Amino acid sequence: MPLRFETRASDSPWVDTVWTCTSERVTEMTSVAAVCWGLVFWELEGTAYASISGPETGTGTAPVPEGATFVGIEFAVGTSLRAVPTPTLVDGGAELPDTTRRTFRLDGVRWETPGPDDAEALVDRLARSGVVIRDPLVTEVRRGHRPVVSERTVERRFRAATGFTQGAVRQIERAREGSALLAAGAPIADVVSGLAYFDEPHLARALRRYVGRTARQLRQGAVGAIALNLDQLTTS
Repeated sequence: MPLRFETRASDSPWVDTVWTCTSERVTEMTSVAAVCWGLVFWELEGTAYASISGPETGTGTAPVPEGATFVGIEFAVGTSLRAVPTPTLVDGGAELPDTTRRTFRLDGVRWETPGPDDAEALVDRLARSGVVIRDPLVTEVRRGHRPVVSERTVERRFRAATGFTQGAVRQIERAREGSALLAAGAPIADVVSGLAYFDEPHLARALRRYVGRTARQLRQGAVGAIALNLDQLTTS
């Protein structure tokens, strides 16, 4: 298996998922559209690195250093770094300087590098110190509430906090959910109807744009090295 990828959900309101990955015999992978920004920590040949990863509007190819081990924190939609607005991170990111095996520097402060089991403890410290912030209106909208402001205000705040429109977030999340269902063996027709796609070509276009795989590849497990929830997918 070229990538050993594990992802878990988080019970923190600030965190979407926490993931770990080890690369073996692979130098690149398919990146997948994503609505979350994150912090990524990795080690290669005894040297430690840390970076901020941005949301992604589509699929592409990303390099993977062979033999590296990663820990990643994907932050909930609506959160952002105080010093780096999320819209500036879309389809990009930034490497964090002065990283060691035990600590990293963010927003002018040195923090202890987390493992997969203490990611939420780090995020709690970042939130309490104001390094990570969130727009409560976006949080309300994501929970299905209807705030007492105009739809135009909601959309403006949503874009300012996430870098996406609400519609774009729904499209990306739907394509990722469809990919997981297909990889688990769900019939294509069931995915089309269950996720309210207009028809199978509509689903196919969404998968091609946001995931970079066809429905048949996902159902057959022929996904290769891909930055998707591999707890639910089988890599070839």
